[in-house]
Amino acid sequence: MGKVLIIDDEKQILGLLSRIVSLEGYDVFQAATCKAGLKQLEQQSPEVILCDVFLPDGSGVELVKELKKIRPLSEVILLTAHGNISDGVQAIKNGAFNYITKGNDNNKILPLIAQAMEKSVAAYKQEKLVSSAVGKQYSFGTIVGKSPAIQQAVDLAKKVAVTDVPVLLTGETGTGKEVFAQSIHQRSSRGDKAFVAINCSSFSRDLLESEMFGHKAGAFTGAMKETKGLFEEADNGTIFLDEIGEMAFDLQAKLLRILETGEFLKIGDTKPIKVNVRVIAATNRDLTKEIGEGHFREDLFYRLSVFQIHLPPLRERVDDIPLYIETFVSSLSVKMGKTIDGIAPEYIRILKQYPWKGNVRELRNVVERSLIIVDGTVLTPDSLPPYMQNSATNSDVTYSGFDLSGVEKMHILKVLKYTNGNKTETSRLLGIGLTTLYRKIEEYGLTASDLL
Repeated sequence: MGKVLIIDDEKQILGLLSRIVSLEGYDVFQAATCKAGLKQLEQQSPEVILCDVFLPDGSGVELVKELKKIRPLSEVILLTAHGNISDGVQAIKNGAFNYITKGNDNNKILPLIAQAMEKSVAAYKQEKLVSSAVGKQYSFGTIVGKSPAIQQAVDLAKKVAVTDVPVLLTGETGTGKEVFAQSIHQRSSRGDKAFVAINCSSFSRDLLESEMFGHKAGAFTGAMKETKGLFEEADNGTIFLDEIGEMAFDLQAKLLRILETGEFLKIGDTKPIKVNVRVIAATNRDLTKEIGEGHFREDLFYRLSVFQIHLPPLRERVDDIPLYIETFVSSLSVKMGKTIDGIAPEYIRILKQYPWKGNVRELRNVVERSLIIVDGTVLTPDSLPPYMQNSATNSDVTYSGFDLSGVEKMHILKVLKYTNGNKTETSRLLGIGLTTLYRKIEEYGLTASDLL
């Protein structure tokens, strides 16, 4: 979920913002002055700070510097009642994530918090984990499934793992592409080196470039010091580029150069950096279609897809569903301190009939919820989400057609209803980024009235 600190001396605005942000599932903390804000920052360690520009004991623009000194990887969004270009420029120079005007930009606040949260969480995760061999928690032995489709994918992955060629993993969201990527890394000669993952759909174009390649101090407004990019962090190891189809077209050229020469330029630098990195990419898009529409480079596609592995959706291997249920129950019940002696046949039947748009990730979330809900020692249909129980008895939701966009719209709506409109929880259950969910909501024109 994440923590958000709101600093504003106007009680009404502070209360309103706190309610709006907390409804999204974030933990919210309040402060009315610079001094109180700094104290809350040290005590609560929030990832995102919403801060008014005009405070009783100082300027929010100047406060940004102090906030960033204490929590350099946390992101600050400044709010002002009266937009001022010079203040905005200075705020960004001081390290602010963004600067917006109250009233005019109210509809931007939640998406900005989502973007800032994802950036901050990724940065803190990178700081803690990047230099460790993350892939050790996964191996081919952890991949569940006996169906021919998944076994074929595992066999191909084992064969390519011992080579050093790029790999392209294709398949729907939640089919386990990162698990496969880490298993390939672990089986390779690079298994004791860093495995670094980045989701290309979670960042804006400029932020993704900075995350991947790093930047020199002063390369752009707010670049206070030189930073390493993920390609440098992954040197001699593996980098996993998830949702590669979301990468901006011009950035694809920089990635192509790395694949061809092993070199890249930091933002603001003129001296190439040499790295030895294996690239594993993944996408849920049809890249050949993206090429035809001019969204993806054909030469990059051929470089990335030297060895391509398709991961089948869960609905095409329903006989594996009982295995997944048993696996998730076994691991999650221990963590939750629960004893589960059995699983009702009807529970399994309902899950085998469900279409699983979110695939294995969605199935895990459903089992996790069941373990939270169940009172006894047997999982029964009563512990399933209402929308799944309804679907088992002919839900009143009807589709206007069978096109994928229509199915996706109705599925997102179902999950939003299940979470009572909590977008953070909805994005977790769907297995997509929060910014992606906001984009889908806007794309399909979903409103609060649709959830009633």
